[in-house]
Amino acid sequence: MTELSAVQEVLQNTSGQVGKFLTFMLGKEEYGISILKVKEIIGIMEITEVPNNPEFAKGVINLRDRVIPIIDLRLKFNMEEKEYDSRTCIIVVEVVSRQKKIQIGIVVDEVSEVLSVSESETEPPPDFGIQIDQANILGIAKVAGKIKILLDIDRVLSQEEVAALDGDA
Repeated sequence: MTELSAVQEVLQNTSGQVGKFLTFMLGKEEYGISILKVKEIIGIMEITEVPNNPEFAKGVINLRDRVIPIIDLRLKFNMEEKEYDSRTCIIVVEVVSRQKKIQIGIVVDEVSEVLSVSESETEPPPDFGIQIDQANILGIAKVAGKIKILLDIDRVLSQEEVAALDGDA
């Protein structure tokens, strides 16, 4: 199986039909995550800091009596920190860690749209000729002349990082 067909298979299996992704902005780049992983989108709210967490782990929120760990995707991707504003959102996603599903909030600059991505619009991540960990990238979508980086949200954080956020470390 070629890399491209592996990406296309993941996209087809993501929704059982054409892949649907929630797209969002981080800086000038647009990213997408499978709509099936998204539980809800909320505005930025007060985040309670938890000591001794990595810098990208901003803390936790209380969402309808559930404690949800929050990560800042900008910081996880080694981007410059940005002050939160009225467009800043938290996307609550469900990830799998050690055979257990947990919900995590990811802070993004702004949510764009839900996008249907067809097989013909996707390519595998580019090979830069150096060792770069791209396990968290499903592929690159080219839609309406723009590039969108499709993330595998289950792999953005390592199993150890998810377990630590969930208190299972």
